[in-house]
Amino acid sequence: MSVPPPSLTRAALGAALDGQVPPAGARIGLFGGSFNPAHAGHRQISEEALRRLGLDRVWWLVSPQNPLKPAKGMAPLAERMASARHMASGNRRILVTALEGELGSAYTADTLKTLTRLLPRVRFVWLMGADNLIQVHHWQDWPQIFNSLPVAVFDRPTYSLGALSGKAARAFARYRLKERSARCLVEARPPAWVFIRCRLNSQSATEIRARQPVQETAAGRRAQGNN
Repeated sequence: MSVPPPSLTRAALGAALDGQVPPAGARIGLFGGSFNPAHAGHRQISEEALRRLGLDRVWWLVSPQNPLKPAKGMAPLAERMASARHMASGNRRILVTALEGELGSAYTADTLKTLTRLLPRVRFVWLMGADNLIQVHHWQDWPQIFNSLPVAVFDRPTYSLGALSGKAARAFARYRLKERSARCLVEARPPAWVFIRCRLNSQSATEIRARQPVQETAAGRRAQGNN
């Protein structure tokens, strides 16, 4: 694993977090992704995490470029940040940040190692949807994610069976907590994870992007008709 040097100053860290460096003991959920674009499913998972896990805040870590996703079709970081801020607006407990770019980390395992080194007294928990649990074994140094932080996995339509029978779930099966213990997860010593069943939201960024060209073409035809 290639870990970036701990060169980020506390001032730079504060700037990346909009001046909101968490105090010791804060309970922070880390929700990473491309957010290409952000959608209601992201917000729903975040609000479920705040409530079910007893978190103080959730950070949306907007990735500069997901190594597993093609650059083609990926909106610029500034556009994705704007999309995420718009979707999170109205909930001050969700912080949208491009912190990964500041850390210089391309991989989640590196991000978590650096964050826990910079903020050793903050209680972090990694958040992900069931769709990511299915394919997390393709991520760089993926076992280190489970060994670094407690992990909360949130159900998504059609994914629960595949997620719970997948490689990562089987590898860490003995460390899975009962759902009723979800509020204790952030205090648990990793590896520890929980699968949370909640109201399902079928929105996906892929489907939203697929609809955009159709919507833009229709809008263009209407504009031409008005000229």
